[in-house]
Amino acid sequence: MRTAETILAIIRVYGTRGLPLERVYPLLYNPNLYLRAYARLYPNKGAMTKGSTDETVDGMSLVKIDKLIDDVRYERHRWTPVRRVHIPKPNGKMRPLGLPTWSDKLLQEVMRSILEAYYDAQFSEHSHGFRPKHGCHTALQEIQQTWKGTRWFIEGDIAKYFDTINHEKLLEILSENIRDERFLRLIRELLAAGYMEDWKFKLTLSGAPQGGVISPLLSNIYLNKFDHWVEETLIPAYTRGTKRRDNPAYNRICSRLYRLRRNGQMKEAKKLLQQRRKLPSIDPNDEGYRRLHYTRYADDFLLGYTGTKEEAEEIKRTIKEWLRDNLKLDLSDEKTLITHATIQKARFLGDDIAGGYTEDKLDAYKRRTINGVIGLFVPASVVEAKSSR
Repeated sequence: MRTAETILAIIRVYGTRGLPLERVYPLLYNPNLYLRAYARLYPNKGAMTKGSTDETVDGMSLVKIDKLIDDVRYERHRWTPVRRVHIPKPNGKMRPLGLPTWSDKLLQEVMRSILEAYYDAQFSEHSHGFRPKHGCHTALQEIQQTWKGTRWFIEGDIAKYFDTINHEKLLEILSENIRDERFLRLIRELLAAGYMEDWKFKLTLSGAPQGGVISPLLSNIYLNKFDHWVEETLIPAYTRGTKRRDNPAYNRICSRLYRLRRNGQMKEAKKLLQQRRKLPSIDPNDEGYRRLHYTRYADDFLLGYTGTKEEAEEIKRTIKEWLRDNLKLDLSDEKTLITHATIQKARFLGDDIAGGYTEDKLDAYKRRTINGVIGLFVPASVVEAKSSR
C-alpha cells in the first residue's frame, strides 16, 4: 500500500504538468491518507468542537477509520448537515460559521489534501490565502516590495463570497481537470448537505460553509479563474511603456539651477533647489506609461494602479462585470473602494497601505528616497484599542 506522501507526490506531478486527474475516488480507500489527516486535525482546538452531533476527536480509533473507508467504498457515506453558529466581525456584524462533525472533517481533510496537491501548482503566485508557504505576510511583502510608484489602490471585496459560490459553476470548474464522476458527486453532496441552525434544518443551494475543512481550498479553486483572467487579460490591457518620461517642468528647473551654480549664484540656487523638490522628476501623467498590480487573499483582493482615476474606475467596473458574468459573484459596493496612494490609505489584511511622499527625506546623494515607496502601517484604531487596555 502506497504511503500518503507517495500518493500526494504523484498527484503534484500531474498538477504541475496540467494533466487531468483520473481515478481519484479509489484514493479515498487508503488508510494512510486518513492517518495523515488525523495528524493534521487533532492538535486543533476545533477537534473537540461538536458539529450537529456529539462526535468529536475524542475516542478516535483505527476501527472508526476502517468503517469510514468502508462507507466511502460502497458509497454509503452521507454528509451530516453542519451546525451553524454566528461569530462577531470587526465591523460589528455577524459571520456565519459552519461546524462539521468529526468524521466529516476527517474525510474532508483527505479530499482537501488530494485537491491541494493537484491544484496548488496551478494557482497564481498572486493568490496567498489558505496555501502552503503563503499567507498574510507574503501578500503584504509582495505589495511592499513590487508596487513602487502606485498611484491608486482598488480595494476589492466580494459580497458574501462563501455564501454565494455557485455549486454548478464550481463543479464545472472541477470537472475540467478531475475526471472522476464519483469524486465529483461526493463534493456535490457535501455542498448540498445543508445546515442546522437553532435545531432547524435548512438547505444550502449555494455557497461553501465557512469553517469547513475543504471550503477554503474550494474557494481558491473557484477564484483561480479570476486570478488568471487578471494576470492574462486585465494586467496586459492596463500595462504599457518601459519608463515614464521626464517631467518637463522639473528639467527646466534643472537647467536654470545649472546656470545659477555656474555663475556662482548659490543663494538663488538654494531657493530654486527647494522649489525643485516639490516637483516629481518624472511625468506622473505620462500617457505612455501604465502599471497594474494585483494580489488576493481569500475573497479580499487589492490592485495597485499607476494611471488616472478615470481608468481606475474603469478597471473596477470591468472586474465587477467579469465576476458577475463568469463566476456569478458580486463586488461589495460598500467595501470596493478607490483610494489615492499618497493622500489616503487603503486597508488590506488589517494593515493600512500607502505610498510614501516627502520632500526632505534624502539619501547621501541628495535624492528623495521615500517617494513612491509602499509603506505598511498599523491602523490608528488598533493602536488606540491596544493602548486602552
